[in-house]
Order: sequence, then C-alpha cells, then structure tokens
Amino acid sequence: MSEGLKAPLVVIAGPTGVGKTAVAAALAHRVAIEVVSADSRQVYRGMDVATGKPTAEIRRAVAHHLVDVVDPDDRYQAARFRADAAAAIEAIRERGRLPVVVGGTGLYVRALLRGLDPAPPADPAFRRELASIATAEGRASLHARLSLTAPAVARRLHPNDHVRVVRALELARAGASTLEQERWREPVESYDVTYFGLTMNRDALARRLIGRAAAFVDAGLRGEVERLLARGYDPALPSLQSIGYREFVRVARGELEPAEALRLMQRDTVRYAKRQWTWFSREPGIEWIDVEKAGGADGTAERIAAALARRGGLG
Repeated sequence: MSEGLKAPLVVIAGPTGVGKTAVAAALAHRVAIEVVSADSRQVYRGMDVATGKPTAEIRRAVAHHLVDVVDPDDRYQAARFRADAAAAIEAIRERGRLPVVVGGTGLYVRALLRGLDPAPPADPAFRRELASIATAEGRASLHARLSLTAPAVARRLHPNDHVRVVRALELARAGASTLEQERWREPVESYDVTYFGLTMNRDALARRLIGRAAAFVDAGLRGEVERLLARGYDPALPSLQSIGYREFVRVARGELEPAEALRLMQRDTVRYAKRQWTWFSREPGIEWIDVEKAGGADGTAERIAAALARRGGLG
C-alpha cells in the first residue's frame, strides 16, 4: 500500500441471527479475506453453545480472529477489543488479504472506527463495596443510589442492568466529566471503511431467533453452563450474565424450570436484536442489505463483493 493511502477495511454488522457469519463465509469464496470477530461473547473460551461462533468448517474456510481468546473470568472490554482488532487488521493486511470486521457488538465496532475517550479505570475496592450492598439490599438498591447521584443516567439504565449501573456509579464517584460510559471521536484516519449492515424482516428474524434459542438448548446449553459452574466460574461474571447463560445458571441452581428459562432467553434475544437495530441505525455511512431480498448469504456476499469492486475496496 502506498504511503498516505488509508488501509481498506470492510465491516459487516447487524442484529444477532441475521446471518453475518454465513455471509462472511460466502464472501470468502469471492474475495481473499480474513475475519475479525466483533462479538463480545465469542471471545470467551468454553462458551460455545449459545454464542453463535463460526463452525470449525467455516473457520477452516476463512480465518477468524478474536474468537476464543480469553477465559470467562477475564475482563474483555471495548478498549481491549480495539487494540486487539487493530493488531489483527495490520497482520491481515501484511498477508495481502482484506480484513473484514464481522459482528453485532456495536460498541466494539464503534470503538475500532472512532475510538473511545479515556474514562476513569475500574475501582476494585469500590466494586467490592457495591457487591456487598447488592448482596445485602438487592441489586435494585444500586440503581436507587444512581438515581440520587446521576438521575439522568439512571433513567437510561434498567435496574437489572447491573454491570452498567455499577460502572455508572463508579464514574459518578470519580467525578467524570460525563457519565456516558461510551463516547467516541471522529473516524480513525488509518482506515478506508466500507460499512455494510445486514437486515431482514423483523417478524421473520424474531421467528428465527426463537427457533435458534431452542436449538441452542437442544445442543446442550444447560450442560455447558453446568460445566462452567463446576470449573468454579462465578455466575455473577459478565460473561455468564449474557443472554442464555444467565437463565440456565438459574436452572442449574434450581431457581428456574428449563422451559421458563428458554422462554426468557427467547424474549430477551428478540429484544436485544431490536436494540442492535436501533444502535446501528444511528451509525453513519452504512449500506443496508436485506439478506432475504438479496437471495440469502450467497446473494448478499455477491452484493458486497460487487460493491467492493466498484469502490476499489480490494486494494
């Protein structure tokens, strides 16, 4: 690449279950690519059943980076993703291939493309104090405290969104100039980004997600959760509080019947997809492709390959 030219970078994003991985695999038959996963759950080793990781067959067909890179008790956040992704992208470019970021974790994609403003670091002692309060008084008590210290932020956060409530309290205590947990700057100058968003009829996607959740359960989600707990992983870890895992942690503890756990998992997955649509709809420069109307994964990949060829995005 000539000096002064930005490195081509492709992003394929969209809601969970829309078929991003399949499209990337189909694109690999048309363009020499490697994939950088932008998924906050696929980073965890041992969490396979309900995270939608690419299959071994797909990973043999196209290299995937940032899948299975940390254990469930490791902290993996947007800033770390940004550094890891940037390194992977550079290595892919050196191999003469096109890096393609694929995933539905909007904050990860935004961090990579526009950066994150520095924020106060985590305060372990304060977090232990909050954990003790939550144990004694219930998690809702933390949200009540946030309502007193930062009411505008509290209104945006659900009382059960424990991770973000704790972080907001931490930022408030540190006197941060803003209580937005994620802020972003101008686009990163080093990348020439071509950004695709995958979508489909919302009712059709909801049906797909409901069936997909049931398939995860049939594939052994309960057993995987029980094995993770048996290895000593704390059920309060962010990794185990993600959709599917948190419900079946309760099943393993005898607090919830499997059928009800599946119902909650299905409901929350559909809700999560709606939030992802909202997030990505606010991102600038996305070319949206309806996967069904484009003819499935192959048709969508053909559309992407043609768009890249027109824009010289293969350089």
